[in-house]
Amino acid sequence: MTLILCLLCVMLMPFAAVGLGLIHAGLGRSRSAAHAVLGTICALAVAAIVFVLIGFSWSGFPGGAAHVFSVGGVAWNWIGAEPLFARGVHFDGNVNNLAGGLVLCFEMFAVGVAATLPIGAGTDRWRLSALLISVALFAGITWPLFTHWVWGGGWLARLGPMFQLGAGFVDAGGSGTIQATGGLTALALAWLLGSRKGKYSGDGTPTAIPGHNIVAVLAGCVLALVGWLGMNSAGAMLFYGVGPARIPGIVINTMLAASASALAALGMTRVRFGKPDASLIANGWVAGLAAGSAGCAFVPPGAAVVIGLVAGILVVFSVELFEQKLFVDDPGGTVSVHAVGGIWGLLAVGLFVGSAPGMRGAQMLAQVVGVAALLGFVLPLTYGLNWLLDRVVTQRVDRDGDWQGMDIRELGAGAYPEFVVHSDEFVPR
Repeated sequence: MTLILCLLCVMLMPFAAVGLGLIHAGLGRSRSAAHAVLGTICALAVAAIVFVLIGFSWSGFPGGAAHVFSVGGVAWNWIGAEPLFARGVHFDGNVNNLAGGLVLCFEMFAVGVAATLPIGAGTDRWRLSALLISVALFAGITWPLFTHWVWGGGWLARLGPMFQLGAGFVDAGGSGTIQATGGLTALALAWLLGSRKGKYSGDGTPTAIPGHNIVAVLAGCVLALVGWLGMNSAGAMLFYGVGPARIPGIVINTMLAASASALAALGMTRVRFGKPDASLIANGWVAGLAAGSAGCAFVPPGAAVVIGLVAGILVVFSVELFEQKLFVDDPGGTVSVHAVGGIWGLLAVGLFVGSAPGMRGAQMLAQVVGVAALLGFVLPLTYGLNWLLDRVVTQRVDRDGDWQGMDIRELGAGAYPEFVVHSDEFVPR
């Protein structure tokens, strides 16, 4: 029963990618809409092939083969050692072999969702060929390494038994493994690609470039919720032994976190700008999903609301910080939504999980160690890989390409052929 329910939840996960694709397209210019959605589909395709054939060998699964080394009498499980081409997973119909296949199914979709996130930051200027190679590096190297540490029985998951740090690093639905890894990769790409033409004036003042289709963005938020419900439920069952009886609580917590975050963003933008900002409210909704994933199976509903409220406030200020102070042109707000929101969700586990005496501080330390691994290992690694790629295959379209539009420049046809989509009254040349 649990395995069948888990499989059904895994089958909902592609809706998260559909929703994110609509958000990426809607928050970018109309002249790059088809390119953004096509990039999402192609990213899913490349990530699936590369991960199943190569990446799964490094990520592995709990109890599977792994490379372990000892330091000071402590065994550090650092990378999986499964056969390439998924030859260690058996699809023979034997129920005893179903668990490994389920992990592979779940992680195949999870890496695809994570790999689509940088598209939101690279919208309007990221070349499709470079995007696909970048996704291959992410699915084959970056994502499997960190995922093994968390979901494959690696050292982060074992911080509890090794050093008595609570239950070890906890990330049931992927606030770190999916959201933060994808969001930090988005930050690396935004740095490398630079800003869109006309985004910043000569004195560094940012110009607002409104998303071209907020209706698509808001529809994407609802579709993303469906995918997140499956993603959070399947992850909790596969890696933390959660039974079917706890799925309703996961669904409730996921919805509460997204709802509270969206409403917090609505209130914050209403207070700061005089009127609610639809794009930031949409970002708040997804930030709540990202933040609520880590502890979705373990926190009470009240805590899920608090996690969402903080995420919604954080995303409003974070978008402004990255755009106006750090000069990071991130059209989809990906860094703020998924990296900042995901990291907050990981830390929230330390605040709300573990009420036993001495447990909360130990759990918080475990979560901090995981966040440090994301910032100290994943971010430099993903930046370095994409920097090297940029030396071989130029990642950014030429300076006139983003003005002309990625649809015409790379695909030869626009997404809206019957409409004029090249008006730039908001952007100075």
